[in-house]
Amino acid sequence: MSEDSWAVAVDVQEATNPSTQVSLKVTNVSKSHIKHGLTNLLIVQKTENGDSKREAEKVDLAEQSLLNKLIRRSLVRNRNQVEVLQRDPTSPLYSVKTFEELRLKPELLKGVYNLGFNRPSRIQENALPMMLAQPPQNLIAQSQSGTGKTAAFSLAMLSHVNPDNKWTQCLCIAPTYELALQIGQVIEQMGALCPDVKLAYGIRGNRLERGVKLQEQIVIGTPGTVLDWCTKYKLIDPKKITMFVLDEADVMIATQGHRDQSIRIHRQLTKDCQMLLFSATFEDSVWRFAEQVVPDPNIIRLKREEETLDTIKQFYVLCREKEDKFTALCNLYGSLTIAQAMIFCHTRKMAAWLTANLTKEGHQVALLSGEMTVEQRAAVIDRFRNGKEKVLVTTNVCSRGIDVEQVSLVVNFDLPVDMDGNADNETYLHRIGRTGRFGRRGFAVNMVDSKHSMDVINQIEMHFNRRITKLDTSNLEEMENLIS
Repeated sequence: MSEDSWAVAVDVQEATNPSTQVSLKVTNVSKSHIKHGLTNLLIVQKTENGDSKREAEKVDLAEQSLLNKLIRRSLVRNRNQVEVLQRDPTSPLYSVKTFEELRLKPELLKGVYNLGFNRPSRIQENALPMMLAQPPQNLIAQSQSGTGKTAAFSLAMLSHVNPDNKWTQCLCIAPTYELALQIGQVIEQMGALCPDVKLAYGIRGNRLERGVKLQEQIVIGTPGTVLDWCTKYKLIDPKKITMFVLDEADVMIATQGHRDQSIRIHRQLTKDCQMLLFSATFEDSVWRFAEQVVPDPNIIRLKREEETLDTIKQFYVLCREKEDKFTALCNLYGSLTIAQAMIFCHTRKMAAWLTANLTKEGHQVALLSGEMTVEQRAAVIDRFRNGKEKVLVTTNVCSRGIDVEQVSLVVNFDLPVDMDGNADNETYLHRIGRTGRFGRRGFAVNMVDSKHSMDVINQIEMHFNRRITKLDTSNLEEMENLIS
């Protein structure tokens, strides 16, 4: 990106609701394969080469991405600003406020509305004109789950293909089987009124005859299988691919082998092929990867929002053991008017113990922990968001991506620490940031059960330059004065 490139910032406030009820019209993979894939494979979680042990170590990012896709019932409200860096700084910056402005084919416009979009989300406002531009433009975009990016690049692929050409023209790769199916579902529904546009799934278990070129114009798959289809089995002619979409780049490069496979696929494409890369995060490793596969890109990224603690009151409570922590928690819950609460534990064992004891006390409690399948976790989060349970007990592994506006209390039953036992400030900020959302007032209470725990509290105070107030939960009058 040249120094002449310029940026524009637009405020993001999402509102519309893309439906998650998707009917499948499946090509080149059986319907039962799709139907059972999301349940069976969420439990197995094996890599394409069958190495389940290695996947267990690397699966967190992919699982989190899939969980976010499953729980998003509406576009997320994102307070970040979007920064647009154009390849050609002299070109006018185009954005759209309606899908009609994109001059889509009538059947695609109906498909967009059938998905539940009433107007473009902010990421779509800026990304779609670039993706649909002639001549084609390359794009690197930072976009989290729930911002409408899958629908955006699905629409771009459906608009791009020529139905009269019976060969693969658009290729999209994602890091896991399940994420590929999620993308395919969106394309199937959006393209339901385009019967001449066909979709194939390049995923494990979908075996096709060698040497017979695919006639499907769009292929969605995982890197290993797609690479085999392009090289070993010659099912796809890479030179005829005119749009290449690489989704979940941050997950991709964290997964064994996927980064190299993606680069090998990219090397077989022509220089004129349009490249679209999407990632939820833009760390250095993602940038280095993006630079290898996307020449002369336009860039859309989220401006980092300064996390604010202004609306969150922070406290600590001195305890001796877990039973003391539990008593303090019950006292706290009895004296606060709490809409909903999230409680963080360090281990699954502690989370299970706490859940059982809170349930005995008559509280409506949901438990979220790592041994649950992604579908089970999504169901728990839905119940909590809908108010079926008032308390959510969770471990770190499941905490990210949960935005519930009515959470007014966060409790660190166990303080967040890194591998060396020092304060994990990033995790602390993420945890307590579950409350005080959207300008509402929230409370964060930390349970301190040792000198080491007190040292961690002191580290957190120094890092954020914020005092954390001592709270005596057995003194009702003091509590009322402090938290009022």
